[in-house]
Amino acid sequence: MRNAPDELMLFAAGLGTRMQPLTTDTPKPLIKVAGLTLLDRTLRLANEGGIKNIIVNTHYLGGAIKKHLRNTSVKIFHEKKLLDTGGGLKNASAIFKGSTVFTSNSDAIWFGENPFLFLAKHWEDDCDALLLCAQIDNVHGREKPGDFHLFENGTVGRSGNWVYLGVQIIRLSLVHEINESVFSLNLIWDNLIARKRLKAISYSGQWCDVGRPENINIGEQLLGRKIV
Repeated sequence: MRNAPDELMLFAAGLGTRMQPLTTDTPKPLIKVAGLTLLDRTLRLANEGGIKNIIVNTHYLGGAIKKHLRNTSVKIFHEKKLLDTGGGLKNASAIFKGSTVFTSNSDAIWFGENPFLFLAKHWEDDCDALLLCAQIDNVHGREKPGDFHLFENGTVGRSGNWVYLGVQIIRLSLVHEINESVFSLNLIWDNLIARKRLKAISYSGQWCDVGRPENINIGEQLLGRKIV
């Protein structure tokens, strides 16, 4: 671990389309799994992982998230229009103090080592972006195909049996290489793949995608079994 960041961009601005109808009146980060909101689960991991500066972007039903976080040190960055993941990070980039940050989704349950600590251990100064991934057969709530192929040297390519688990470390300078204001992080990743600069590390624990209503029960069953 060399100069791993202690700042986090937590994405909470999405429309929650995959989670409908549960997100008709509730933003997805405030959906509860086993009695605890997805947002609080992720924030707990971030705090336990030594993250000191946390930015949460909001858009859809953002007032509910702002109210939920009113007694915390988390900073809210509201987007009047949806900027997607890359655009959201670019929009908030001036708030961060360092040159690298964690980014994270909130719609997952983790079993095993803290994902932020795990990723930080493998960060090196020569990395541009480091994704936390797992093989498709080792995750819950996801169907084939995966997102990436992981090569022996740690770089990744598109199409394969590896699933992106929603947490990465990335250099902030990369978002400013994109002229658009609305764009996905996938655009940055594709640019890095073309330069053989996108890297990933295999997570040692288990992971469950709870971004769909039918997956909440899967996550709660796994939590009940306490697989770690």
